[in-house]
Amino acid sequence: MAADSVLWEVTIMELKNGTGKKYKVTRRLPEMSVAETGFFASKESALKQFKEWLN
Repeated sequence: MAADSVLWEVTIMELKNGTGKKYKVTRRLPEMSVAETGFFASKESALKQFKEWLN
């Protein structure tokens, strides 16, 4: 691994409330205090984004 490569932390969470479930996918770059988050109504869409961010 190169010394200048960027390592993102990627997480997926299921959120529940009175109206149903949503899925939150976040990627973080802790060294720079940068984050990007997406909210999804379907688990399939959330998993697709999660897998894209892992690559």
